[in-house]
Amino acid sequence: MAVCLVPLGCKAGDAYLRRLLVSAAQYVLGPFGPDCDLRRRGRELEARGGRGAKKKAVVAVARKLAVLMHALWRKDADYKPLRNAA
Repeated sequence: MAVCLVPLGCKAGDAYLRRLLVSAAQYVLGPFGPDCDLRRRGRELEARGGRGAKKKAVVAVARKLAVLMHALWRKDADYKPLRNAA
């Protein structure tokens, strides 16, 4: 049986888990968030501008965080915050 990730763009799935993921994404993108690949990606999305760019960036980072946590859990790997840093 396949595991379905939490759909963040709609109201399906566990509401509490969605709320936690969005809260974590808001922290990462906020003024006290650590410098990491997730934050950099969110800032890129915010910089595009447009209608609701900040909210869309938060949801995109929350989804990326969910996918990242699932991959780390499956591979039993450690998180590297700046994987693509020069």
